[in-house]
Amino acid sequence: MKELVLRIATTILFLLVPILGVWTFVGSAYPGKWWPEVYAAWFPENVSTYGPKIDQLFNLILWMVGITFVLTEGILVWCIFWYGKPRKSKAWFSHGNHKLELIWTAVPSVLLLIIAFSQMGAWAEIKFTSHMGKFPDGTEGPYSAEQPLMEVYASQFDWRARYADPSGNFDGVDVIESAYDIYVPADTPVVFHLKSRDVLHAFFVPQFRLKQDAVPGLTIPVWFQAEEGSYDLICAELCGWGHYKMAGRVHVIPKDEFERWLADQRDALYSNGTDDLAEAD
Repeated sequence: MKELVLRIATTILFLLVPILGVWTFVGSAYPGKWWPEVYAAWFPENVSTYGPKIDQLFNLILWMVGITFVLTEGILVWCIFWYGKPRKSKAWFSHGNHKLELIWTAVPSVLLLIIAFSQMGAWAEIKFTSHMGKFPDGTEGPYSAEQPLMEVYASQFDWRARYADPSGNFDGVDVIESAYDIYVPADTPVVFHLKSRDVLHAFFVPQFRLKQDAVPGLTIPVWFQAEEGSYDLICAELCGWGHYKMAGRVHVIPKDEFERWLADQRDALYSNGTDDLAEAD
């Protein structure tokens, strides 16, 4: 009797693993209802054009992993209960089961093929330079991988956006530079070149579903099209002691407002500080 109670208790303990595991994932998707809002751990609201495709891939993989997790834990719980009984017979040793090995090799292979084919469209849209800078209907936007809106530099521990001079040159003296705060036009395919000045960083804006490593020595074209708003920009790659404070903001503003902001920045640059001196007098 004591052994039976211990076996049941152990089975229940291991059964709690899949139950609590599933509950934490499902509960965190409904903060304030099934889960304390302060512990919500799901994706923030998407504001980019290709974000829904990223969410679909995430949900596809989550269902695959979730079902596999529940099945695996279910088999483990059953084995604990069924084979936990005391036995007087000797253990049976097996050198393998080829049929079973083929099954657990074939099933993951099929799942990986499903993921591979499911992500091809999203990968091409986000990563191929031929797709960058285009509106959702396929028409060309004002920026491209060859002529980006800006260059974004990552360094320990800040973000800096450099906007080309009126002739589109990033090497001239009339380049506009903005630290930590990046301004872009709304509802426009924005293309920029991502670079690192020192070590490996990662440009991550959760609401855009955009995460791209900034690799030293490489110039990486990146693009997005987002709705109006201000969004957190963080470094998602451990880059040193100040990694925790390497944060910025991406301000997506109406196109006319962006043009005014850019013009004001150019006026301030061309004034060489004389406007500030005039105001002081």
